[in-house]
Amino acid sequence: MPKMKTHSSLKDRFKITGTGKVKRFKAFRNHLLSGKSARQKRVLATQPLMAAGDVRRLKQGLSNLK
Repeated sequence: MPKMKTHSSLKDRFKITGTGKVKRFKAFRNHLLSGKSARQKRVLATQPLMAAGDVRRLKQGLSNLK
C-alpha cells in the first residue's frame, strides 16, 4: 500500500499547535506593505485559530503533519 502524503501547499499555510488546534495565516501581508499602516501590519501578523468546521475539512490533507 502506498504511503499517505501530506498535501504540500497545506504544509506551508497551516501550523498545528501542541494541543492539536490549527493556526492559519492572514491574507494581505505579503507585498505592498509600504502603503499599509503599522497597525494594519501588526494585526495581519497574528495567526488566528481555524474554525472547527474548517478544521474537519483539512484533517485528511494535514494527516501526516505534526
